[in-house]
Amino acid sequence: MQKPYLIIAAGGTGGHMFPAQALAEVMLRRGWRVKLSTDARGARYTGGFPHSIEIEQVVSATFARGGVLSKLLVPLRVLGGVLSMSGRMLRDRPDVVVGFGGYPSIPALGAAWLLRRPRMIHEQNGVLGRVNAIFAKRVQCVACGTWPTVLPEGVEGVHVGNPVRLAVKDRAGASYIPPGDYPMSILVIGGSQGARILSDVVPPAIASLPLETMQHLRVSHQARDEDGERVAAYYEEQGVTAEVQPFFTDLPTRMTEAQLVISRSGASSVADISAIGRPSILVPYAAATADHQTANARGLVEAGAAIRIPESKLTVDTLAEQIFAVLQDSQGALQMSQAALSQAKPDAAQDLAALVEKLAGHTSQTQTQEGQTE
Repeated sequence: MQKPYLIIAAGGTGGHMFPAQALAEVMLRRGWRVKLSTDARGARYTGGFPHSIEIEQVVSATFARGGVLSKLLVPLRVLGGVLSMSGRMLRDRPDVVVGFGGYPSIPALGAAWLLRRPRMIHEQNGVLGRVNAIFAKRVQCVACGTWPTVLPEGVEGVHVGNPVRLAVKDRAGASYIPPGDYPMSILVIGGSQGARILSDVVPPAIASLPLETMQHLRVSHQARDEDGERVAAYYEEQGVTAEVQPFFTDLPTRMTEAQLVISRSGASSVADISAIGRPSILVPYAAATADHQTANARGLVEAGAAIRIPESKLTVDTLAEQIFAVLQDSQGALQMSQAALSQAKPDAAQDLAALVEKLAGHTSQTQTQEGQTE
């Protein structure tokens, strides 16, 4: 019997790719054939995807980069991508196409719309991204990661939460060691965009902590390539034990070991922090569309799991004060970790998979087996 066939389309940031990976992992275990459609940027995040997933790189186009001529050619490149994908779908018809946002998802979603294939989108943030906003009224289902999500008039969303990868789910609710008079870890993550301000402010904030606190710290700091060398040099000059990398392949492990996470409030980062259950200081990316990162942070902040510092108020002194407040209050930090867990949606990937199967009209023959393997 031929396996049902799913195409997942996602743009080239971790915010799109990580929940796409989570859905792919579940669908494979439910007996589906899965193909990922992304661009060269997205391909950098596929190292953790199961090897049995087919990966297809598409040429994407965006109005956000390039000169005038390049922007004028965007519609033609988009149309070419949609027509090319339509030809492939006519030869190999997917049962469902799911888009996770980003310009590289346009060819697959556009082709699915033209050919009237079952299709849906998943929006990770509290505000629709540009591409998802285009397709919100052109799909049969809009799944939402952050609730409430601002949707176009007449569009109803289904709240499933933001799926987390198996590497994160395997550490969901991992025991938390509160801060104390022993080695402690701080994890600093900024996402693929807008991390420079964290590289500018976090190192001096940590270096300004009292010596009796700083001497117990080790820092894992995710910094962009152009910032990494100077950030690492600063930590070394200040006597702070730190590892600086542009991307941590073992991020779930590092988050599990952390007493505190300092992060942007991208949807995937918030989902990971909630699933593992860690205190956090969140700095929403000020340039995010419709300030959606502030909306993403709201649940953790209102639950008492996170401290939100607007980018406009992020100074060395302010951040140092908040870091010290968390690290000097072991009971408070423990309560923050428990509050983070209360915001988790551990079954988000399974709930999203159920929507996919409902849309396709298929009932999984391997759900029992999946439950046993979990």
